[in-house]
Amino acid sequence: MQRNEYQHISDQELLNRFHADHNKQWLGILLERYTLLLLGVCMKYLKNEEEAKDAVQQIFLKALSEFEKYPVTYPKSWLYKVASNHCLMKLRNNRINVPISDATPITEATADIDEFQAKEVSLSLLEASLNKLNREQQTCITLFYLRKKSYQEICNQTGYTLLQVKSHIQNGKRNLKMIMEKMQKQHD
Repeated sequence: MQRNEYQHISDQELLNRFHADHNKQWLGILLERYTLLLLGVCMKYLKNEEEAKDAVQQIFLKALSEFEKYPVTYPKSWLYKVASNHCLMKLRNNRINVPISDATPITEATADIDEFQAKEVSLSLLEASLNKLNREQQTCITLFYLRKKSYQEICNQTGYTLLQVKSHIQNGKRNLKMIMEKMQKQHD
């Protein structure tokens, strides 16, 4: 299978093809796209290349089974969240099994866990807030920031004019910020 041969197929189309014919080749293409992203996330948390590579393989196995069970709208952000959670759990388990004399000082370990939990909350808050935007803003924000599409690519994909795309992104960012702040206040 050649990578470039499937480059034009969107993540969502790959998932649609998988759900239509249950051919795991489509998931393989999708996961291959995000191997480096996942490796980077795992390296950031685990700070060990071999552990990070092992974690990516475990994340792939989890993704293969989860994609069969549940519809995933934004595979890239979903995979990022799965990787973060996987690494966080691995770090928690490692800290529990480390003898106290060899462990990281409690304040440092607590700070790491607090940071990971804050990132998890932020991602969840962002996802929930994004779902509250109107369809046009949600689409443009997702394509521009999460899928890294250019203005022109968004115009081609959605049929919106360049002015509409810029407007939806600008208004979407503003609305997203307000929604997140409101949800954060409610959470606190």
